[in-house]
Amino acid sequence: MVSLQHYLDDRLAHGRSYFVGDDARTALGVSQRNFAAAATRLINKGRLANPRHGFFLILRPEDRIAGAPDPARWIDPLMEHQRLAYRVSLLRAAAFHGSSHQAAMVFQVIAPKQLRDLEIGRHRLQFLYQAPLAFSHINLATRLDQMKSDEGFAKVAGVELTLLDCARYFHDAGGISGVAQIAKDIGGQANARSLADAAEDYENSAVRRLGYLLDLANHARQAKALEKFVKKAKTLVPLNPAVKPLAGSLAEILDRNTRWKLVINEPVEIDS
Repeated sequence: MVSLQHYLDDRLAHGRSYFVGDDARTALGVSQRNFAAAATRLINKGRLANPRHGFFLILRPEDRIAGAPDPARWIDPLMEHQRLAYRVSLLRAAAFHGSSHQAAMVFQVIAPKQLRDLEIGRHRLQFLYQAPLAFSHINLATRLDQMKSDEGFAKVAGVELTLLDCARYFHDAGGISGVAQIAKDIGGQANARSLADAAEDYENSAVRRLGYLLDLANHARQAKALEKFVKKAKTLVPLNPAVKPLAGSLAEILDRNTRWKLVINEPVEIDS
């Protein structure tokens, strides 16, 4: 009978550092109980990790210090195992597209289902929820790129979706100034028409926020493509809605940007 360790060695020999438990159990011809016991022993020895029920990572010696391989190597089969579409976005996507200011200490994934975050070794995966209808409209193959690894590809937001996602989930993208930096770094790569098309399925305030930040970064063509969304806005909204409003006369000192119908209630800092 082939042992679980031999099964893992065969997977690695074929360039795969992950497997589904049911597939391994069937290949080995063992009971669920025996498989679970064998897997637990290897987890305790630091040879396996189990980020989600039924899904396992095989740890090479070079992976054991970090506790797991780079998530780019296994996010695609993990999400396939969970039968969920997804895209890598925000900070990791911004770094992928050339935003050198982004250290991308967290691997951020957008999905149409609420999922708990993962911490596995030194890696932290954050899952952000997007309503299924909006996700299905937005997450088109033509708007995604591929993040290549030595084990295949991960789906990553294209430049346009990266910008819009960062503006939408700005608290998770380094705050307003963090998104401003991303807009400066990669905004010029965005196709203006594609950006405006994708923006149709985002909250109007997030689109205006992005337009304002693209303006600040002097990406005039991309900013202009988002101007039409201002016409749909009835009132001014804060650039950062989480900032506590100033009381009384103090509120009058805040800058009001009429082009984007935003109250500039937070200073924006961008590195040169």
